[in-house]
Amino acid sequence: MTDLVVVGGGFAGLVAARDAAIAGASVTVVDPDQLGGKVRSSAFDGGELDEAADAFLARVPEGVDLCRALGLEGDLVSPTERRAHVWSRGRLRRLPEAQLLGVPTDLDELADSEILSPEGTRRVEGDLTTPLTAPAGDTSIGGVVRDRLGDEALERLVDPLVGGINAGDTDQLSLAATVPQLDAALRSGRSSLIEACRAQRASVADTSAPVFFAPRAGMGALVAALVGDLEARGVTVERDRVVGLEADGVRWRVALDGGATRTADGLVLALPARPAADLVRPHAARAATLLAAIPYASVAMVSLAVRREAVDRALDASGFLVPRVEGRTVTACSWTSAKWPHLAGDGTFWLRASVGRDGDEAALALPDDGLVAAVLADLADLMELHGPPVDARVTRWHRSFPQYRPGHLDRVAAIDAELAAATPTLVVAGAALRGLGVPACIRQGADATRRVLAALHA
Repeated sequence: MTDLVVVGGGFAGLVAARDAAIAGASVTVVDPDQLGGKVRSSAFDGGELDEAADAFLARVPEGVDLCRALGLEGDLVSPTERRAHVWSRGRLRRLPEAQLLGVPTDLDELADSEILSPEGTRRVEGDLTTPLTAPAGDTSIGGVVRDRLGDEALERLVDPLVGGINAGDTDQLSLAATVPQLDAALRSGRSSLIEACRAQRASVADTSAPVFFAPRAGMGALVAALVGDLEARGVTVERDRVVGLEADGVRWRVALDGGATRTADGLVLALPARPAADLVRPHAARAATLLAAIPYASVAMVSLAVRREAVDRALDASGFLVPRVEGRTVTACSWTSAKWPHLAGDGTFWLRASVGRDGDEAALALPDDGLVAAVLADLADLMELHGPPVDARVTRWHRSFPQYRPGHLDRVAAIDAELAAATPTLVVAGAALRGLGVPACIRQGADATRRVLAALHA
């Protein structure tokens, strides 16, 4: 029987372990922390509330397929409220629904939203009469959008949305790695970026179909079901930290922090980039250097339970985004009880405010009570919230969002190539490499197991 050790218990690692067990391997997962990585739900205001991701993409197959395999498909729900706002030019304004990752495709709707100034809207319109030329290689999102649509469109539409998803600065994020849809639009041969985005939107068979899904009990229910499936398949979980890897002939010796060792035929390292680099370095130095150079941003999630009467405006959307140029502490706020009506306490309305992004982490130095106070001060102005919360929780995610700089995919390909040549039975996977979301991590975990087992059986 093949022995496989998976280092890291986030989604990439857990899926890698599951697929290996299905293939007949004896599998051990090693992780000292809570399984599921950054995906977890915990007690809040008499209920359960997610501490990070609260859903996964519905229009790619990996998340839905895993839920179906785990018996959760019938428990999936999608957000009731799909609309969102942007705080821009002094008030909350409706984010255009006709858009692709912030690129507007209905210019009348854009003008009506008044998110941009009249000059900013006219600058966007100029894209339709400026011939589209694809960049020679990977570039930043900001460079392309500023060139095609102008500074305002980047700063008040694309950056709040794409930068918010990635806790990043779109002037420094890779177009190809972060938003492949926009990269494809640029290379589509269409006459303008807006026309290319219109064509992409038109290719979606059913635009009314859900964009996101989550188990009704929260994303923690998906983790619990996956962990239960591993247990049923005989997967062993070691609550320890891997501190070293040694090639022992055709096998691996895995040294644990507690002093024990494990042996394995193959390894999947489903870790953040820097700890993965530390383990890889003795075996593939250049791959380790490339891994260690991937930067990360830190964020915090401030969850609040408030009385509904404490908000003096209609909560008629899933929440709102706050552009970097507004200089606020809050980068986004989810109106959780409007987005997911089944999530609320007894007479309370739940909110989740995000703080921190690449290059803007000063507020994270505040203690918890100071951070809650800063968020409440912003929300008083941004959404007319008044009075103290009934409950509050701060969840800090230090170095949690990898930042894909231009050229990221080439660097990942170089990492994979060196590992395949030097240590083909050791594979790295996870959010630092080819996608942050749950479906991307599921896909990477499955691919890592395929590659390790193929190397072992070559």
